[in-house]
Amino acid sequence: MTSTPYPVPAKKNRTEDVIKKSRFICDLCKVTSREEAREFIASIKKEFPDARHHCSAFIAGPPLTGEMGMSDDGEPHGTAGKPMLQVLQGSGIGDIAAVVTRYFGGIKLGTGGLVRAYSGSVQQGLEALETVMKVPMRRVTVEISYALEGMLRRALPEFSAEIEEQSFGSEILFTLIMPSDRIDEFCAAITEESNGTAELMSDDADIWR
Repeated sequence: MTSTPYPVPAKKNRTEDVIKKSRFICDLCKVTSREEAREFIASIKKEFPDARHHCSAFIAGPPLTGEMGMSDDGEPHGTAGKPMLQVLQGSGIGDIAAVVTRYFGGIKLGTGGLVRAYSGSVQQGLEALETVMKVPMRRVTVEISYALEGMLRRALPEFSAEIEEQSFGSEILFTLIMPSDRIDEFCAAITEESNGTAELMSDDADIWR
């Protein structure tokens, strides 16, 4: 069983809004672990040391099953981190961290107003965010005769396959990496083209890139 590709941030993104004189700055960034999320949050706090709050949420991994975290950072419980995380979950984007920095403007927003402000800030950031697809890959080894080397190399682009290693003996041994969901089709094609003489073996575990 292969994993499913999912979108991730292509680069960092920043948006800003003012709500009842409070300034809300939303920063989004790609993270692949809890530690990377912590480092990103710390970098924003360092950039805006005089802000009252740096509320955050992150998903490290696939959008619904990755490691998740959130923080209200001094705002009333449940008014910042949780609604921010809910927006991230609803976006379908993975490997993402959001920090909303608030400069208090002197007017209290109330719990409902805070929820709308923090969730809205993240939503605004997501609307401006560029994403790319993160695709699960697997390694495949192919042992093939010299006469069929050209056939194999010509087939690689069709399956988005790349050569990682190759060695030459009585036959040629290739180590390839390609999208997990193309492996069965690739193996069937090479088996057919080689009349069953090629030996193919794929790893069981996905590699995320």
